Amino acid sequence: MKPEMVGDALTRLRRARGQLNGVIEAMEEGRDCAEVLTQLAAVSRALDRAGFKVVASGMRYCQQARDDGDEPPMTEQELERLFLALA
Repeated sequence: MKPEMVGDALTRLRRARGQLNGVIEAMEEGRDCAEVLTQLAAVSRALDRAGFKVVASGMRYCQQARDDGDEPPMTEQELERLFLALA
């Protein structure tokens, strides 16, 4: 994947990494369960959003390849199936 295609996804993944570090710290420090679960839910949402960004970027790339007269490496359906199988 080209970095310029997934820049926003990388930003979201970095944010999720920071949130996950916060979850680990909170658990190690014995913080309140509700706080830990709230942070964990935020990590999960950030990962989902990053995944959707990657799929959307892949779809744009495939469409651009078609517009340029090239055969895209994957169809939109293949991208969707791959993402859903990993989710």
